[in-house]
Amino acid sequence: MSHAHARVEPLRRQLGLNRRQFLAATTGMAAAAAIPLAQPAAALAASNGVLIPPAKRGLILFTVRDAISRDPLTTPHPSGFRRVFEALAGMGYKQIEFAGYRQHANAEGGANLETVEGARLLRRWLDDNGLEAEGNHGFIPGSWPLSTADLDRWKQTLEIANILGLGHVGTGSDPTSSAYKADWDVAAAKWNHLGSLADQAGLKLYTHNHDAAYNFLLDSGPLDAQGRPTRSSGIRKLEYFLTITDPKLVYLEMDIFWAHVAQFKHRTFTAPDGSPQTDIFDPLAVVQAQTKRFPLFHAKDGKSNPATANGYDMVPFGTGDIDYRSFFSQMGAKGYHNPMYEQDNAPGTDPAQSLNYAALSYTNMAALRG
Repeated sequence: MSHAHARVEPLRRQLGLNRRQFLAATTGMAAAAAIPLAQPAAALAASNGVLIPPAKRGLILFTVRDAISRDPLTTPHPSGFRRVFEALAGMGYKQIEFAGYRQHANAEGGANLETVEGARLLRRWLDDNGLEAEGNHGFIPGSWPLSTADLDRWKQTLEIANILGLGHVGTGSDPTSSAYKADWDVAAAKWNHLGSLADQAGLKLYTHNHDAAYNFLLDSGPLDAQGRPTRSSGIRKLEYFLTITDPKLVYLEMDIFWAHVAQFKHRTFTAPDGSPQTDIFDPLAVVQAQTKRFPLFHAKDGKSNPATANGYDMVPFGTGDIDYRSFFSQMGAKGYHNPMYEQDNAPGTDPAQSLNYAALSYTNMAALRG
């Protein structure tokens, strides 16, 4: 057995793919490696169909959180921000999205880099590796109207984002977890204000969402004992949020995996007259309607598994059943979006697993054509 074969076989088995499937998932690796990072216009025209340009291939660090957080004194594997940046840049990634600014205390720079000094250190490591940070899942004020403490921390969040060179600042949570229209109205007022402050700092505010945000808004019908509506007019919570927030101040990061989970799970609602209604969610149509409100995506793949509650199992990018070729070729504003590979379950008992998955996913992002 060759050394190369010995390296890929454990990864193939972890993915649950046969050899034919694994080879198909990684087709294009050599071709992707041969594409120069900067191409003249004629060459780009000749290679029309590259759906994720080299400069737009990214990863959210939550995917490799085990590597970020492990003790560098106890492992030979990349550990902490600096070494993980080096590993990701070596794979070809050009963008990253933070999931907070903490690492193991023994990593260079110490545990908490959510300071002005820590941000300057992170920026230097990003620059050293030719990486660009596009966003962060971090602090969003909970109070409304804003408390003095929340406002001060929000201003520091924006300052750190600018030091890092982020284009966007946001969170991994919904604007509200409520199902009720009144609560989404309040959330919209807060997010419009936060978006204005971010805009003044040269940043775009974004919210990242899982499937619950695409469930139906309770906005009509008989009231319950607390005076809340019990039925729906058929509009989904996040779609309503889009209509009541300023498109120049509030943006979204669609997690494409969770949007497809919503398509699987959230199909029915009770109309104001009490009748059951069916409406199948179309993630692509939501993006197409106002594609520039989605500057960021989580490019998370899934294998169809209708036996599970979510309908999909998370897998490395390019090894699942979500039709990314159609999605990225039809969403509009080609070259505008920033897809971040994410896989919640990438860390495992093998300490190399999450970075191996990142390498495989980069290869598949580079090979994606449409």
